Amino acid sequence: MSEKKHFETQAVRIQTDNSLHREHAAPIYMTSSFTFEDAEHARAMFADEVEGNIYTRFSNPNTNDFIEKLARLEGTEDGVATASGMSAMFSSMAALLQQGDHILASRSLFGSTHQILTQIFTKWGIEHTYADIDKAEMWESLIRPNTKMIFVETPSNPGLDLVDLEWLGELADHHGLILNVDNCFATPYLQKPAAYGAHLVCHSATKFIDGQGRTIGGAILGDRDLIEKVRFFARHTGPALSPFNAWLLSKSLETLPVRMEKHCENALRIAEYLEGHEELSAVKYPFLKSHPQYDLAQKQMKYGGGLITFEVKGGLERGKSFLDHLNMISLTANLGDTRTIATHPASTTHSKLTDEERLQVGITPGLVRVSVGLENVNDILEDIENALGQSKLATTVVNEL
Repeated sequence: MSEKKHFETQAVRIQTDNSLHREHAAPIYMTSSFTFEDAEHARAMFADEVEGNIYTRFSNPNTNDFIEKLARLEGTEDGVATASGMSAMFSSMAALLQQGDHILASRSLFGSTHQILTQIFTKWGIEHTYADIDKAEMWESLIRPNTKMIFVETPSNPGLDLVDLEWLGELADHHGLILNVDNCFATPYLQKPAAYGAHLVCHSATKFIDGQGRTIGGAILGDRDLIEKVRFFARHTGPALSPFNAWLLSKSLETLPVRMEKHCENALRIAEYLEGHEELSAVKYPFLKSHPQYDLAQKQMKYGGGLITFEVKGGLERGKSFLDHLNMISLTANLGDTRTIATHPASTTHSKLTDEERLQVGITPGLVRVSVGLENVNDILEDIENALGQSKLATTVVNEL
């Protein structure tokens, strides 16, 4: 299909070629291996002289279909599907780094990515340095002779801070570094890091790409020469995405634009309603004019995304009490679902960080992250209002005892 087609059309129409059965929707290829025509065909396949599928740990029509579509939507040359978002983040770094290398990363990272850098790579002699996401003057001064990669999330999890991708792409090119961007929160519909110079783009496809809380998956997209190295690493270490999950994710991409527009519409409405609320000390959303990087969000994002954060007055106990008094909104370790989800990062996703580390990335004791779903926005707001009122009453009673 022509790359000139609009995003929505490509998301729906890019699909693996029909089989002899002429199916309209792609079938699921639930097979561990694929047969060879003869011994010479087997030899040629393993020698990479002919294209095709050998073994589902290497590739499968469903994973190929998912990656071809996602790479086209991201505007990258190639990609690799993985079993989870974290296997994508890990493989995108481990495949390209070796002992003695250094990663420059934004301080605002998902908790598990932080653990990879601080607990796993350190055992292998791979160093890292954190730079504050909003302090451009820091970054160049932290680049070392052994720096090989820059890794960032934008918007960040959970602080919703942004990195200027155009500026960072120019910095990476100037120093000959690999720019690796976690694009999970934005998805390619809202933001395309490769257009600003990113060499790798990673996804937890579990989130908005699936969008319905059904499956786990990840993806690494990027320049062909880098993806070849990632593919070699993945082929021999085995973080393979199952054909069924790849089929689900590829079908989910067909509705990504429609879903993201509604997520963003609801999120902006809620953020605008909550801003200035007497029970909150702060509300953060990239498309709120009060966001410190509002102009940057307008420049590099189509809409503001499906997540908002707010600080509940009363600190840690009030934040947890707020979650306890939600009736409709789900409490679960996920985001990007059709259903609205609330989490308390300080006691869950980022609990392994020290108090100082959490404060450095804007995770205060009363911070609540809301992944805004596709319910009627008034019902979401009613549940938030009720929980704010009930949690205030509950903490007031406790404090008086």
